[in-house]
Amino acid sequence: MPTSATSWALGTFDPPFAPVTPRTATPADAGEIVRVVNLAYRVEAEMFHGERTSLPDIRERLGRPHAAFLVIDADASHDTSGLLAGSVYVEIKDRRGHFGMLAVDPSRQGQGLGRVLVQSVEAYCAEAGCVDLDLDVVDLRTELPGFYSALGFTRSGSIPYPNPSETKQPVHLIRMTKPLG
Repeated sequence: MPTSATSWALGTFDPPFAPVTPRTATPADAGEIVRVVNLAYRVEAEMFHGERTSLPDIRERLGRPHAAFLVIDADASHDTSGLLAGSVYVEIKDRRGHFGMLAVDPSRQGQGLGRVLVQSVEAYCAEAGCVDLDLDVVDLRTELPGFYSALGFTRSGSIPYPNPSETKQPVHLIRMTKPLG
């Protein structure tokens, strides 16, 4: 794990609209992470029952060893003090990083923030000594493999969704991997 909350950062990133500096989330961010994730994942409402996450889920993940949420604060010019523009969950096991729940507030999508969050995950995991970075995407989200391929990830397998009772239709997960280094 990176040794401090900010030591993993590559610095300020320059998406198309304004520079942003991701940071490690704190427990105080839990409610905002829930809001951003559930808003961003509404696109999957036809695939899954219920909300994508909950406050107890986010709090539990924040307490896991070798795991963190990386977040981007909303731009102050939007008068959104205390709100988040995006978040992503990352967990490290052995020398592999795994990320998920990549979410950008729908009002901020299309500004390069998802790419910035993925780059932050890569930096975080590289500093922790990871040699590979994995993610799983829902096969029904046909736009996602292309997005992640453009960021250097390749398809490395497929598995059934682990909780089929949560789905409204058959779902598989596509595993994508990127070597770090």
